[in-house]
Amino acid sequence: MIFCFLWAKILNMEFIEALKIFLWAMTPIGELRAAIPIGLTVYQMNPLSVYCLSVLGNVFVVFLILVFLGAFSRWSSKNIGFFNRFFNWLFSRTRENHSSKVNKYGLWLLPLFVAIPLPVTGGWTGSLIAFVFNIPFKKAFPLISLGVMIAGLIVLFFTEAGIAIEKNFGWQVLVGILFIFFLSYGLYKKLRE
Repeated sequence: MIFCFLWAKILNMEFIEALKIFLWAMTPIGELRAAIPIGLTVYQMNPLSVYCLSVLGNVFVVFLILVFLGAFSRWSSKNIGFFNRFFNWLFSRTRENHSSKVNKYGLWLLPLFVAIPLPVTGGWTGSLIAFVFNIPFKKAFPLISLGVMIAGLIVLFFTEAGIAIEKNFGWQVLVGILFIFFLSYGLYKKLRE
């Protein structure tokens, strides 16, 4: 938080706006995919500032998850019967269904998975994967952070491209491009099945 304040002062930004971007990046669903577009479109912030604040917010929550989820899991499994059953089910089912992929691709699967800026990928999910597969903090944190930085660059690029298209051609063209993209993606998924 102190870093956000100092960063905002250096760049002559409002502290509240910087804090909001930092906190948006910490949310489990939004992460960078929400923080960067909000910072660029709603708050009209500098792209470098938005990128840095978003990455820092997302990496901060990854740090918290990796540090505290194990302790919470152990404590709740010991003291609350529901959590004991839940964590046993989660670990056995996830390892059973996905161990082959983790063994095949190794630890580099983690940053690649986190770097894809789609729903249910990102720092939160990468941290949960590291937790479930017992990847040590020393290995998981740098790999997830790398994935977060790459995802931030991808989201920043597409957000800036969307802003440029909307500015030069109008929002109708932007909506049309997005519609064609999602329609094509849906058809691609159907054909693959």
